[in-house]
Amino acid sequence: TYIGSIVASVNPYKSIPGLYDCAAMERYSKHHMGEIAPHIFAVANECYRCLWKRHDNQCILISGESGAGKTESTKLILKFLSAMSQHSLELSSREKTSCVEQAILES
Repeated sequence: TYIGSIVASVNPYKSIPGLYDCAAMERYSKHHMGEIAPHIFAVANECYRCLWKRHDNQCILISGESGAGKTESTKLILKFLSAMSQHSLELSSREKTSCVEQAILES
């Protein structure tokens, strides 16, 4: 559940198919936090948006008891941020390519 910009989660101690796959990353990358069900990807996406869109420094605090899933949560956040950064690089690369192509066509 969300508590402001905080997500409280429970380690299910088992794999849940589809919970952390590419489709879930894509879904949460297209919504603001609170628009769809609470998820660690929503927190990561909010962090990413604030970092790149508003140029605000960001910090994610992961806390919990031993065995609560802190390491796995960190891996999931890094997976999401890595995927979003790669996506941004691909878009930037395409934009630069299209600008070069347009310049060639105009000359």
